[in-house]
Amino acid sequence: MVFAYYRNLSKANRVIYRMSDSIETLSISHPELLYDKISMLQKALENEEQVQLKTIATHLMNGIAQDIKAPPLTIRVLASRPNNDAEELHGLYEPVSKGKKARITVWMRTARHKKVVAFRSFLRTLLHELCHHIDYELFHLEDSYHTEGFFKRESDIFKQLLNEKNQ
Repeated sequence: MVFAYYRNLSKANRVIYRMSDSIETLSISHPELLYDKISMLQKALENEEQVQLKTIATHLMNGIAQDIKAPPLTIRVLASRPNNDAEELHGLYEPVSKGKKARITVWMRTARHKKVVAFRSFLRTLLHELCHHIDYELFHLEDSYHTEGFFKRESDIFKQLLNEKNQ
């Protein structure tokens, strides 16, 4: 399945899109080694401990990156999501640039009501941005498109981390 924007892509970008779409899983060799980080991440979010949340998110994302042989990255956890009345930005991936590590930025509170984001949404946002990192740094794609394969990889990693793989 291709999304509607596919028809507007150049021939070269359609190749990249199809490559991304064809990769549906990404196995973490030992997800159980990260389970404690998941529960720590949830507690830090629920307790609104922004500094601790950043530290744990950094260890978790780099633990996954190390496991799958992707380069490490920097994580930022900011307070409230920015918005422009039409939408909220949940996360942001910034690729490697000028010798700096790639960076993921996520927000711990909603834009409008300033409520703490639900844990599963927060984790999915982290993993979504990590999938962009994986596209560039592990799969060496020239762009990172939101393909069906991209979302399946995100979901696959999520299920492994929450031990929901066979459910």
